Amino acid sequence: MSTSLPEAMADIFAQGGILASKLPGYESRPSQLRMAEAIAATLEQESSEGPGMLAVEAGTGTGKTLAYLVPAILSGQKVVVSTNTLNLQDQILTKEIPFIKKHLAPKLNVLCVKGRQNYLCIYRWQQFLASPQRNVLADDRDTQRIADWLEETETGDRSELAWLADNAPLWQAITASTSQCLGGNCPDGSSCFITRLRKKAGQAQLLVVNHHLFFSDLALRRFGHAEVLPRYESVIFDEAHHLEGVATRYFGTSFSQYQVIDLVKDVETAAQADLVGRAKEGVVQTARALAKQADLFAELFPKERGRFALLQFIERFPGWEEERQRMADQIKGLCNQLTKAAMGGETWLGMLRRAEEMLAAFNTITEAQDTSSVYWYERREKTVALSASPIDIADELQDFLYEQTRNVIFTSATLTTDNTFTYFFSRLGLPADTPTLNLPTPFDYAQRTLLFVPGKGFPEPADRGFPAACQQVMQELIMAANGRTLLLFTSLSAMRSAHEVLLTRLPFPLLVQGEAPKARLLEQFRDQTHSVLLAVASFWEGVDVVGESLSCVIIDKLPFEVPSDPVIMARMERIKNEGGNPFYDFQIPRAILALRQGVGRLMRSSTDRGVLAICDVRLFSKQYGKLFLKSLPQSPICREITAVRDFFLEDAL
Repeated sequence: MSTSLPEAMADIFAQGGILASKLPGYESRPSQLRMAEAIAATLEQESSEGPGMLAVEAGTGTGKTLAYLVPAILSGQKVVVSTNTLNLQDQILTKEIPFIKKHLAPKLNVLCVKGRQNYLCIYRWQQFLASPQRNVLADDRDTQRIADWLEETETGDRSELAWLADNAPLWQAITASTSQCLGGNCPDGSSCFITRLRKKAGQAQLLVVNHHLFFSDLALRRFGHAEVLPRYESVIFDEAHHLEGVATRYFGTSFSQYQVIDLVKDVETAAQADLVGRAKEGVVQTARALAKQADLFAELFPKERGRFALLQFIERFPGWEEERQRMADQIKGLCNQLTKAAMGGETWLGMLRRAEEMLAAFNTITEAQDTSSVYWYERREKTVALSASPIDIADELQDFLYEQTRNVIFTSATLTTDNTFTYFFSRLGLPADTPTLNLPTPFDYAQRTLLFVPGKGFPEPADRGFPAACQQVMQELIMAANGRTLLLFTSLSAMRSAHEVLLTRLPFPLLVQGEAPKARLLEQFRDQTHSVLLAVASFWEGVDVVGESLSCVIIDKLPFEVPSDPVIMARMERIKNEGGNPFYDFQIPRAILALRQGVGRLMRSSTDRGVLAICDVRLFSKQYGKLFLKSLPQSPICREITAVRDFFLEDAL
């Protein structure tokens, strides 16, 4: 009798199994085997009542990557694994896949697929070489380096160009962005890297992508044409707590001043090389008029940076309809000119499509008639962007993902709040009876960590005395830890203020987010054992510093989001209208998930040891504080700084 897929997992993950005998330093973990068996069972089930679904919270140290990759590959299905970061994509490709191919699936065909902007466009490269302005974007040396690379690259993937800066204007001029693709009309279609990628993707059993590409592709499927991903049977989402945010972006619509400038620039470049006579003059003049109109339109909005409700702005602006129509007419005028130009050359078809899509997006947002969307504008440093985002993404996920896919599996180290999946299920529209697995971290928090929260009398974050008191306690904690501290802040202003004060009080090197790229800062932090790193935002996740260099994590306060963000406000309003409590049903769960991510930076291996500190007494002074505490690891709690000093003194003995 043949072994079922779940039964086969024991032979691989259990003590004495394949991993134990082939993977140096491997320790059999019961939680990893349970996860692999549950995923194998989900992939194996056949159901006529919709997809097989599973949500797995796997604490740090579970070994979840292998726990989902092995059953996915051995299932024989065409599976997409989607991660939130390129880093995890690269880790899967360079670490786990070579091992699996060597010992478990030698014939495995796996492909890493990234967004189009990661690949060079042959047609745009040829245009760049012919452009009289090419020396403005790059010197001859860099141009030659790209030309040499093109002689040998199989993929056209910019990650092969380690020397090219992240924001290099040269790459922006030659990348294969969707908006500038000529599709079937491209004269270089036969050598196109994206076309080759599509063919390889069709033949691969396992595709490793990131959430942005996955939902970009899914959004395009709604309109009947796919981007890069072929049809797949099952999808596994790692870092699944990010899905709502990413899906919201791609199921929405946006229009920006930058899009206009970018299109106008391409029209001018193409006109120099292609059109002659009146047709050339007409399209260029109309494009430049549109650029001026876009500048005037952007000037209508307040100078304050940030995201704001568009409908409130429109209500206070009496001439809105006239201004909106003026802008729409200018885009329509360029569409008309490009339609004429397209009759004389295929170069113009891509630009015509971009202009038409721009007009449709502009009208959709500025007419603001869909009650299921929230409309907002964002003032950035050099541009104004208008957006329409779905208030709720559950219906789109149901129609375009769940009903079209055999199995959908979600996993992350943080999916639960107050030890339930209720919030996660409600945001993604998952049925309440969706199977779940909650696997706590195998790390010994009870014996190897301490959680410090300031004692009674310490000011709450809203109090005027909080910043100074917080900075003082941070100083004492860092001194007790002998440096070796990651400071996580909920705002840039709090980080900068603390840096200014601590710089004069601490004898340790202070590293600050923004002074160098993230990877470089983390490298310095690892190498300089007694350094201190101050950070916000992205450092709450994805920081993996094993060992002594990270022995203390300090969080300034509970990470509640600013409720003035238009999308957050719309979602809270909807919950309120449906009879819910936005604070308890939405704001607290989101803050708990963010806090759990930040706290998760401390213990990255079973031998790590250290102190977690949260400088927010609301954990004890407010009723909701219990919900946060219940969601945190089982660390002993102390309220006195002397206990922290004793912990580190014991560590030193």
